[in-house]
Amino acid sequence: MLNIKKNLFLISIFIIALPTLANFDFKGNGTLIYPTGISKPFNFGFAWNNTAQVFTIGEKTYSMEQVPDSYSIVLAISKNEKTVWVQEFAKGYFEQFEWKIGKYHVQLKKEKFENKVLGNYVLILDGNQYFFTSRAASLTIKFNEEGIKGIAIDGVVKDFGTKQ
Repeated sequence: MLNIKKNLFLISIFIIALPTLANFDFKGNGTLIYPTGISKPFNFGFAWNNTAQVFTIGEKTYSMEQVPDSYSIVLAISKNEKTVWVQEFAKGYFEQFEWKIGKYHVQLKKEKFENKVLGNYVLILDGNQYFFTSRAASLTIKFNEEGIKGIAIDGVVKDFGTKQ
């Protein structure tokens, strides 16, 4: 009987403490590809430590009372449309990238198209292709207590097979 009470007590403590265990850590491994063909790895991730109430964006840590709703990453195509710049990924321009963050897979590729496509760029999120509508687009990473709940893209139009 004493063991049952002891176990019930431990279970109730665990249930009460469960919300404080809401932590996540997504490393955000990626690869940049430069016009020369050189590839360079990078990391840009997100982490939440509920106990310390600290949110990490890339290499920077911020004190917060809760997980932020979202974080936006801007992709900017250069004037000559040959390279792109993403402040969070590199200090300068590059041509293409691949980035895995949590269960999501984001790619920016240069391809040849029959129809005019801005910079010949295609942005791919989990296999869905998008084209830039202007020289800037954004990836908005949306969070909840468990981690990344989704990624939204602005400044693009979905590929419906008309550009091939």
